[in-house]
Amino acid sequence: GPYDYLRTISDLFTNAGAKATFFFNGNNYDCIYAAKRIADIKYAYAAGHQIGSHTWSHADLTTLSTDQIKDGMYRVEEALSRILGIKPAFMRPPFGAYNGNVQSIAAGRGQNLALWDWDTEDADGATVAFSKNVYDQIASQKPKNALVLEHETVPTTSSQLIPYAIQLFQSKGYNASPSFFVWVFSKRKFQLVTMAECLGVAPYQAIGVPQTQSVGPPHRTRLYFLIIPIVILDM
Repeated sequence: GPYDYLRTISDLFTNAGAKATFFFNGNNYDCIYAAKRIADIKYAYAAGHQIGSHTWSHADLTTLSTDQIKDGMYRVEEALSRILGIKPAFMRPPFGAYNGNVQSIAAGRGQNLALWDWDTEDADGATVAFSKNVYDQIASQKPKNALVLEHETVPTTSSQLIPYAIQLFQSKGYNASPSFFVWVFSKRKFQLVTMAECLGVAPYQAIGVPQTQSVGPPHRTRLYFLIIPIVILDM
């Protein structure tokens, strides 16, 4: 994302007393600067959900040059700064693909790579039944922490999978409390917490003031190719 189901998913977690972690691309399913996407991003952020980077175009970072990696990371950071006034502390590498160079670049930008423990495979065409079974396994095994990958861009994730997961744990006597992708289990309850809360670190490197006027792509006349100035989950 950001895509059509962002507000729905935001509301599902908010109504369950939980918080979510969203990782955004700059230009994948839609441009992050589109008016609707800006409004939806602000909506999710205002609800208290964590926002992270998923790079600009969702390219496999291990296939890119150092300059291309930096550019893709920088452009998302700039967009989130312009829209929300934040600098994310987490980046989820597309496809979970990273190497030493990606790690080094991310570390140099003060950002953590965000990965996962369980994959619902919703974005790979898995059936809803398959994805639900992933949650059944988690509920059965009760690991200390469970970072679960889902994708906001898949219609059935918001309409069927997330409601099922929340209802599943609540039906087993667990109580939801203040994320998306992250389920923390204890003896008495589970908690849906943000990735930052799960790891005990700050979600953002900086929180400033977003632009108050209409936000759009910066007019640099391709100057961004000269800027060599990252940070990671469907959703």
